[in-house]
Amino acid sequence: MNWAAVNFDWNQVRAFLATVEEGTLSGAARALNLTQPTLGRQVTALEESLKITLFERVGKSLVLTQAGLDLLEHVRQMGAAAERISLSAAGHNQDVTGEVRISVSDGFAAYTMPALLVGLREIAPGLIIEVLSQNQISDIRRREADIAVRHLRPEDPELFAKRLPDGSGGLYASRDWLDRHGRPEKIEDLNGKDMVAMANPEIMLAEMRKRGINLTSPNIRLSCAETVANWQMVRAGLGFGVMSDAVGDQFPDLERIDIPGLEPVLFPNWLITHRELHTSRRIRIVFDYMAEALSGLPKRRMV
Repeated sequence: MNWAAVNFDWNQVRAFLATVEEGTLSGAARALNLTQPTLGRQVTALEESLKITLFERVGKSLVLTQAGLDLLEHVRQMGAAAERISLSAAGHNQDVTGEVRISVSDGFAAYTMPALLVGLREIAPGLIIEVLSQNQISDIRRREADIAVRHLRPEDPELFAKRLPDGSGGLYASRDWLDRHGRPEKIEDLNGKDMVAMANPEIMLAEMRKRGINLTSPNIRLSCAETVANWQMVRAGLGFGVMSDAVGDQFPDLERIDIPGLEPVLFPNWLITHRELHTSRRIRIVFDYMAEALSGLPKRRMV
């Protein structure tokens, strides 16, 4: 089908795109602040106008048809273009002022936020940004923060959450550590090696065993839940550790341990705000900018 010749209703397209991203009609309805019947009618209307079937129902899940997959590529481009237009328009309004508080983990604050803030300052130089570097979840309903980046979708229906591309991570070690212990060529080569844990050691041991790496408690003599401190320990050559690729690949003194068959670490990412998103221009500008910027983070290849 020649999609360029189709007269799209943008509300119907948004309903389709949200359904794909959320996986269910109920989730898409919450994301767009619509009732489920209203959203369902919009998706059905789009199917009728295009004379194609976009989804097949398998049990309680919705699965895209081939026609739906073909359309998805085009509507994602439309959505990205709409966000760019919004950001461009915001960039011409230099008088947007006020404070926006952004809650992120300490690692995100140190390694990702600085580059985001450079771009944000160019778009809206009058904003005052407070970065809340904390690993506990801020209470956005009580305005402890305006925007948050987290790995869990909030349960509160009064909050607005946008699903970002999933992140990927892997095992990293300093070049010095690898020079001393050898560069692993197969998963078994990591058995019995020292690890710097980012969570409870027992949890990390279980996660490593799932990936075929046999470690015991004596192999984890260091643990730290603070990302920045944990990462410095890995850089100091105290053991291998786990890190997101978006951070790990920034450091030339560390190497990712790429072994065929070793499963990557995958984690979801959510951008969260309160319903003031719809009425506050400053929050809308920051939210839309972060959504586009974080959606463009490079994804690492799977080994």
